[in-house]
Amino acid sequence: MLAETVAKWSAGFTAFVGRFAGRFARVEARRQVCSYVRGLLGESERKNGWTLAEAAGQSGPERLQRLLNFYAWDSDGLRDDVRWSVVEVLGDARSGVLVVDETGFLKKGVRSAGVARQYSGTAGRIDNCQIGVFLACASTRGRALIDRELYPPREWTDDRPRCRAAGIGDEIAFATRPALARTMIERAVAAGVPFGWVTADEVYGQDSKFRLWPESAGIAHLVAVPKNAMAVSMQLTKVRVHRLVAELPQMAWQRLSCGDGVRGPRVFAWAAVEIRPLRDPRHGYWLLARRSIGDPADIAYYLCLGPAGTDLAELVRVAGSRWAIEECLQMAKNEVGLDHYQVRSYRAWYRHITLAMTAAAFLVVVRDGLQEGGLRPVAEPV
Repeated sequence: MLAETVAKWSAGFTAFVGRFAGRFARVEARRQVCSYVRGLLGESERKNGWTLAEAAGQSGPERLQRLLNFYAWDSDGLRDDVRWSVVEVLGDARSGVLVVDETGFLKKGVRSAGVARQYSGTAGRIDNCQIGVFLACASTRGRALIDRELYPPREWTDDRPRCRAAGIGDEIAFATRPALARTMIERAVAAGVPFGWVTADEVYGQDSKFRLWPESAGIAHLVAVPKNAMAVSMQLTKVRVHRLVAELPQMAWQRLSCGDGVRGPRVFAWAAVEIRPLRDPRHGYWLLARRSIGDPADIAYYLCLGPAGTDLAELVRVAGSRWAIEECLQMAKNEVGLDHYQVRSYRAWYRHITLAMTAAAFLVVVRDGLQEGGLRPVAEPV
């Protein structure tokens, strides 16, 4: 039985990777990408060039390094194909959520593309690192990464010779992390990815341009904001969000779970208050607050736009979806070597990250197939 299962997984992997063959111009590149992704799915604790080469039966990492640095292939096209392999399994036009977040990749030295001393949530401090901004798709069937962007800080984009040395072309201008997030969401919309909501944490929610774009596009969204953010009350006055919440009666708060964590249901006290009386009648606008059960002074705030009549439970569900991307990033680092790369160039970073997302997507497809009672057949690419 075990041998039969392994054989099915192996055949499923071959079919899965075969979907993307058109993105690689040469047979050698296609062979190496199979070896690379298979190695990322392997049991090695560290998944660098040497360990991946060893898993592939190669004497050294040279051919896999050429895959990242020199072979001609379309990493953005592969990203699009991987996105659809995920959407086929997880896509949900009503309850699906697109989630934005970032993660740090600690690095030594100064030559890796975009590396700088900057805050890393991974390390919990300012450190020498690269910052990657990611987009995940989450639904009741699961969650997976579907897009990625590297954030080169202004000290890089203001130094074009340094950029060129790291492979960052002159056409790459400075863009904030919220601007990169918007670019990825726009790509998902343009590609027809089915989803109901967009959510993001305070780094993105405090950027008014990031908040206003989905509103102008009619996209339901729920974004965290700092306590001093302003909202328009139903009395048409601008009020800081923490003051609006402080005025709520105790009966306005409800204990609800926003999903399961490693220690069980994540239960908080939640309250929502309507804001912005001058509105499109098809939409509702709310200020959502999440209060800790153990520490009532610990309150998080969210500005929300959604279909008129959206209830508190739905807002809480969407707010809880934000943890999905943290779980995706942690899984990708632990299981498929998202942060195990040994590359410096801009292009090689995108290539490794995209291949790690490919490996993670295969795990999502396999897991979904097992939940359905067997391996889900791999469809041909459209």
